[in-house]
Amino acid sequence: MQRYTASEIWQMEDCQSPRMGCSVVLGVDGGASNTVCVCIPAAMPFADPLPVLSRAIAGCSNQNSVGEDRARETLERVMAQALLKARRKRSNVSAVCLAVAGVNHPIDQHRMLGWLREIFPSHVTLFVENDAVAALASGTMGKLHGCVLIAGTGTIAYGFTNDGREARAAGAGPVLGDWGSGYGISAQALTAVVRAYDGRGPETMLTNNILDFLGLASPDELIGWTYEDQSWARIADILPVVVESAEAGDEVANKILHNSVGELASSVKAVVQRLALSGEDGKDLFPLVLVGKVLEANKKWDIGKEVIDCVTKTYPGAYPIHPEVEPAVGAALLAWNAIASEPDGDLRPVV
Repeated sequence: MQRYTASEIWQMEDCQSPRMGCSVVLGVDGGASNTVCVCIPAAMPFADPLPVLSRAIAGCSNQNSVGEDRARETLERVMAQALLKARRKRSNVSAVCLAVAGVNHPIDQHRMLGWLREIFPSHVTLFVENDAVAALASGTMGKLHGCVLIAGTGTIAYGFTNDGREARAAGAGPVLGDWGSGYGISAQALTAVVRAYDGRGPETMLTNNILDFLGLASPDELIGWTYEDQSWARIADILPVVVESAEAGDEVANKILHNSVGELASSVKAVVQRLALSGEDGKDLFPLVLVGKVLEANKKWDIGKEVIDCVTKTYPGAYPIHPEVEPAVGAALLAWNAIASEPDGDLRPVV
């Protein structure tokens, strides 16, 4: 499909002939790597598979990475594209749930809610959450209970109790140490190569493997490569090389991954402890939703399984869920559940 700006798509609305009786819900998942919007019917039976009318994808919408203006431009464009693909107008929208990385404070929520209100008609119910909330909902089919661990470009652990209390751990970005993330693992691998090159660290397969992957001739060239574009996602793309090196027996790569397992497990444990998700005896059941490329199984090095094993040693009631739907669908289900059960929706107050 031709690529339009959001304003161009909104201008097309008057020329469009939408389907009648077709109220919809939009769910948006915005992360450090990309942003996805799905459109589902507002008046749908809870079916398997869920009826997704359309799906649109764009780039990063984390305002801490690309700035507020660019993040909003991306979010508006992806929502406009999803509606265009579904042959719907903004007047057909019943609810929107925006779940975006970088939304870390009520101030962020209110600012983004005010911006959404400028885009959509007054009848549309609006929700703004951190992207971790949608990831949790993708594993629990829209119910906010349990803990989610996201480990992709970045990482965060987020949890909810049945009575609405919430807690988070990590998710502070690479400068403040998301060391279990794809970025964190890759950054440590790059550091290990530099340390080996100048004699401060042990020799490692990572040197040749990363240079081959990047098409570089010498570790000296890593400095220029790294600082010419400090995109978190670009550096996180090195993750498979680290895993392959560890699977081949490299001690440095294995140490990096073992440390990352500890970091990720400690984030989950911190959330579980603060919310007492495991009950007084530490054995109550609760869902542990795992999302992100770091947690996907590999040939020998299954980081997700290692994290689960580490968590369940302390909290045996944690039962892992690998979602069958993407977080954008989780965001849509959050909004769908909330409007379906009004006035007692699961989400926080809206404007």
